[in-house]
Amino acid sequence: MIWLILILYVLMMIGIGVSTSKNGSSIDGFVLGGRNVGSWLTAFAFGTSYFSAVVFVGYAGQFGWNYGIASTWIGIGNAVLGSALAWLVLGRRTRTMSTYLKASTMPEFFEKRYKSKKIKVAAAIIIFLFLIPYTASVYNGLSRLFSMAFNIDYSVCIIAMALLTAVYVILGGYAATAINDFVQGIIMLGGIAAVVIFAVQKKGGMSQIMDMLGKIDDGVPAQTLNSIAGPDPINLIGVVILTSLGTWGLPQMVHKFYAIRSEEAIKKGTVISTLFAFIVAGGSYFLGGLGRVYCTADAQDGTGRILINKLANGKLDFDAIIPALLDSSLPEIMIGLVVVLVLSASMSTLSSLVLTSSSTVTIDLVRPMMKSKLSEKKEILIMRVFIAIFLIISVVLALNKNAYITTLMSISWGALAGAFLAPFMYGLFSKKVTRAAVAASFISGVGITVVHMCIFSLGLFPELTKSAASLKLNLASPINAGAIAMIFGLIIVPVVSALTSNSDQKEVEKVFECYK
Repeated sequence: MIWLILILYVLMMIGIGVSTSKNGSSIDGFVLGGRNVGSWLTAFAFGTSYFSAVVFVGYAGQFGWNYGIASTWIGIGNAVLGSALAWLVLGRRTRTMSTYLKASTMPEFFEKRYKSKKIKVAAAIIIFLFLIPYTASVYNGLSRLFSMAFNIDYSVCIIAMALLTAVYVILGGYAATAINDFVQGIIMLGGIAAVVIFAVQKKGGMSQIMDMLGKIDDGVPAQTLNSIAGPDPINLIGVVILTSLGTWGLPQMVHKFYAIRSEEAIKKGTVISTLFAFIVAGGSYFLGGLGRVYCTADAQDGTGRILINKLANGKLDFDAIIPALLDSSLPEIMIGLVVVLVLSASMSTLSSLVLTSSSTVTIDLVRPMMKSKLSEKKEILIMRVFIAIFLIISVVLALNKNAYITTLMSISWGALAGAFLAPFMYGLFSKKVTRAAVAASFISGVGITVVHMCIFSLGLFPELTKSAASLKLNLASPINAGAIAMIFGLIIVPVVSALTSNSDQKEVEKVFECYK
């Protein structure tokens, strides 16, 4: 039954790719769907690009384990801050200014908004490099679930998913991803609701689950896993900031506003996207909060023997928590639904990531290097080649099982949102933002992420790690580093802008005529 559901789903995705292939004959059609995508398709594309196996398997598993039922706040934050406010603040202005500037990608937007080719090239390089670990994290989460459901080798799962993504994105471009995202979104909504209901009923209902969580004692303070704030509210806030505010500066998310049809569609899309996030993200993190109930032996009497294995590096395999929970709580047909659910979420995210990366490299790096103008057919061919290259690099990185899903995603989001969020958002509203401020944000966002990665993730400076641990500072968390990078960018851009100026302020004034 599981195989039948999976085969039908894969055939449907490929069919959508083939049927939309005619839209890939022009750059505007391939990258933006002709800027004519409606509110429902755009809202679902935003939501399904936002939530993937990274959230359902990686983040929900790890933070549900760490924070218990309080991890549900992460999903609520994603809905309010990451979806509703992002649409309200960025939606209309992004569509209006990007259309006026004829910008198809975020680097192209930066170039035309700030009148700098150097900024465009820097942005394109940052996007290509730091979307790779995010893509790898999606493969990692998806393959974990497939290994559980089908007992297929981890590496085979990753390669198969990469090939499937390549097929329908290369065929249909943005139009194929938008239509697939809509279908995938419907599956995600129904699937999450069904899984949560089954998981709660299996343990006797909510009151029984809350009682069981309160009795678990395996290194966390008693009666905190079932509390509203959880055992570590400070770091919980850091997770909410990274996973919510991050969407404001991620190129694959902002890209959805470029392609939406009209301002009226943005209003509808705001409501749809927010409700989608409440159900999918809230449900995922709530499910993660049940992880200790299902993956701790004798939870009722508080003995707290953990059933999850450890990795080769000695750390608990957080990415195995959700698959183990599902395997022990769901009947076979429901596991089939979950596999399609996570496959839906992940394929939509993957398609968005590879399309963003390949279009950025082609339009913002390759096109300017050509002495003669390339035809649209050649540019689309180059994009398709880079889709394949991007996927290959991501697969190689994803084959490293010791890399946590949350670590890979945090590195990606920290660098991208840390670099882009402030100059992009301020650039939509203020004429005073300078090129120097944009450069400062790029350097700080990438710099904070890379320095943190070298010190903690790669362990190049063990003395610093020990010092931080002795002071009881949770500096090793890549989540907190990403949140700091974003907040620092929001501070440094207005400060540097106040101390510097643009030499062509009249050109900047012309850009803002688009709002009149």
